[in-house]
Amino acid sequence: MTQPTTIRRVPGPRPRLPEPLRTALELAATGVPVLPLRAGKVPFGNCPACAGNACGGRPNMKSAGPCRCPGVCHAWAAATTDPAVLTSPAWATAWHRAATVAYHPGAAGLTVVDLDDTAAVAWARETLPATRAVETTRGEHWIYRGAMASRNAVRDGVDIKSAMSYTRYLGPGTGTMTALPDAVRALAVKDPATARPAPHAVAVPAGAGGGECPHRTPAYLDRGIAMAEQRITTARSAVHATVYRTFLAVLSTHGRCGCLTDAHVARLFTAAQTKGETLRHCTDAWTNARTRLGL
Repeated sequence: MTQPTTIRRVPGPRPRLPEPLRTALELAATGVPVLPLRAGKVPFGNCPACAGNACGGRPNMKSAGPCRCPGVCHAWAAATTDPAVLTSPAWATAWHRAATVAYHPGAAGLTVVDLDDTAAVAWARETLPATRAVETTRGEHWIYRGAMASRNAVRDGVDIKSAMSYTRYLGPGTGTMTALPDAVRALAVKDPATARPAPHAVAVPAGAGGGECPHRTPAYLDRGIAMAEQRITTARSAVHATVYRTFLAVLSTHGRCGCLTDAHVARLFTAAQTKGETLRHCTDAWTNARTRLGL
């Protein structure tokens, strides 16, 4: 009796990933949260309700609109390192239509000084510490290690992109990345008179009572940071909310006198990340607390 012929399907080659998606996955694997951009450097929505910025985001704004979706889905808030999200059906069309890839610097612990023209580049070379530089169409991106608040137009041709912002990925750049300097942090302060002093400064005017700022007492400040760390570490539920409330409490007490240093902030971030918070969540919670207090 003749045996039936078995037809075997020969698997064909896997569909080739769009170039922007391949780049995005490579960046995500290094811990850099990414998102697709369409023509004009405009972000896609992360769900059907956000198509065409229907969620409230405006084409020329680089901040999240008043989205009502179940999860974050617009502009910098859509940036992710999760390959399952990046390759999900919800984003498939976006990657095929994407003109380029963007990333959220603040969530990666980075700050980008966007120098729009040759005059701005010349100013940076005379004013700021050298760091990794990436060529752009008209100028350069200077990338520093460390996150801060973002602010556009800090001077002619200069924007700062870090927390709650996104910027295009234009390649790895050249040069050694250095730590975020106080000179860059000061650029984001609207009123230079309120700029945070360098960590080694000790003389800070008090309020109406006169005398030295009590937060300058090492034991007072150290005890406050230790209590904040403990509050985060011992949280058994609602960790994200606890982190935000703790950051808010620390900033309400110590945020206006300039006594907090990067080392203090790093202790709080470390405590939060030990409880499972991501760097992105820490950065966003810190920035939101500063915004609420008007800092």
